[in-house]
Amino acid sequence: MSRVVLSVCAALLLVACERAPEAGAPMPDAPAVANDTPAGQRIEADVRTLADDGMQGRLTGSAGYDLASRHVAARFKAIGLEPAGDDGDWFQRVPLTRAVVVRDGARLDIARNGRTLRLRFGDQFLPLPNFNTTDSTVTAPAVFVGQAIDAPELGHDDFRGIDLRGRIAVVFGGAPDTFPPTQRAHYSASRAKAEAVASRGAIGLLIVNTAADEAGQPWARMAGRWNQPAMRLRGTDGAAVDGFPQLRATAIVAAAAADLVFADGPRTAAQLFDAARDGTLAPFALPGRMTLAGRTRIDRLESRNVLARLPGRDAALAGESIVHTAHLDHIGIGPDVDGDTLYNGAIDNALGVAIMLEAARELREAEQAPKRSVIFAALTGEEQGLLGATWLARYPSAGVGRAVANINIDMPVLTAPTRDVVAIGVEHSTLQAAVDRAAAEIGVEVSPDPFPEEVAFVRSDQYAFVRAGIPAVYLDAGVAPANEGQDPKVAATWFLRNCYHRPCDQVDLPIQYGDAARLARMSAALSRVIGDDAAAPRWNAGDFFGTRFGGGDASPR
Repeated sequence: MSRVVLSVCAALLLVACERAPEAGAPMPDAPAVANDTPAGQRIEADVRTLADDGMQGRLTGSAGYDLASRHVAARFKAIGLEPAGDDGDWFQRVPLTRAVVVRDGARLDIARNGRTLRLRFGDQFLPLPNFNTTDSTVTAPAVFVGQAIDAPELGHDDFRGIDLRGRIAVVFGGAPDTFPPTQRAHYSASRAKAEAVASRGAIGLLIVNTAADEAGQPWARMAGRWNQPAMRLRGTDGAAVDGFPQLRATAIVAAAAADLVFADGPRTAAQLFDAARDGTLAPFALPGRMTLAGRTRIDRLESRNVLARLPGRDAALAGESIVHTAHLDHIGIGPDVDGDTLYNGAIDNALGVAIMLEAARELREAEQAPKRSVIFAALTGEEQGLLGATWLARYPSAGVGRAVANINIDMPVLTAPTRDVVAIGVEHSTLQAAVDRAAAEIGVEVSPDPFPEEVAFVRSDQYAFVRAGIPAVYLDAGVAPANEGQDPKVAATWFLRNCYHRPCDQVDLPIQYGDAARLARMSAALSRVIGDDAAAPRWNAGDFFGTRFGGGDASPR
């Protein structure tokens, strides 16, 4: 699952399960996994291949990722699908800009009342990579603009009465708990915050962590990855897409150093943290001036999506497609944890890709294909900000046709037996009815999002399709226990706290491959329902995402 848009700081994982084990606690009891079904065995074989040490963690643009992409292409071919890449092959090229922070020259100074506070690199602040220039320095007055949200439909404006032109915007992450889940998901996205402050004339951005932000993503873990590469799509003009060149410098501050940012201002950091929880933040100018400086190494590279097609059987509908997605990339090699530096990404997201492959096999071997075509896409760059998905949604190859729905699978934490599946985001469109019909067909329960506070609907590849106006659903692991005394939510929370984006996300976890096979059947059944319906999926009337991205009506574009 992605860190999303503003590099390593952006995915501030908020785990809110009071009964959850503490970080470092033993894995909750799970049974020895008996994998005696052919579907489960196929999924396990793909997971073991993709999460093997030889893949080197599948970092976007790396040799390990390319090796994994060749494996997926070979599996698509063996299943009997058609290639749907750029040149009639299996691959869609994805051009990228890569940026790596350089420690020398990084600086965050706060000058107030005749004194200058210089924050310590790593301990108190981290510069964020600049995709537009290798050296950047900004000295300007600073303005606190809450969580950088302007939501007129909710009567909420963090920018009221404030002029950001030529200033450094100081912001908190997230969105108020009082927001409905949909708006909270959208406005929590760090891309939305950067876009909001840049469009109002800010020339710098300083993100301040709260204690809640670091509850699930400790500062030490983020600081340990300060020199990991970050990436953006590279447009036809050679510039980074969503690079926000107006923001000449950006940085993030640890929660423990927040008092330094707000020193001598009208409100303390503790007061502002409380106001953020209550949704009562108000903007204000900070005294003095700030200086943000940083250096970045910038280069270009190319990665690729792996695309396959199952042609629709109806000539009138075969030009429309249901796009299945699962990201193939992970985060490569990182900081040493208990002697291990290789981040294999077995659950995130070798398992998702393997489930997609099994769904493809089931659809290919069925008596007849759906009326609409079905595209299977193993995507690059999800961990870097949904890059492969964004490229595919904006620039589909000819083989993809016109996408009318997206079914995404990412990081299904299947480490305790379940009897259900979770479908995130279906309440926004007619996909709700399609999911219910598919679940009834295979005899499985559908549960709501168990962790709505994590705003998962904007944190994985389906959101790139949503932003392109295409109704989407994020199929995820179930949460209803199949065995007494084994709680899947507790098991999932243990994984998030201990193994998410860490070396222990590997094949020795107690992955329930029978549950994975059921998720593949659900994915295939949903394709048949959507593929054979007379009408393509539509946004619900008045839906927030449909109105914002779907052209104001209920149809995809």
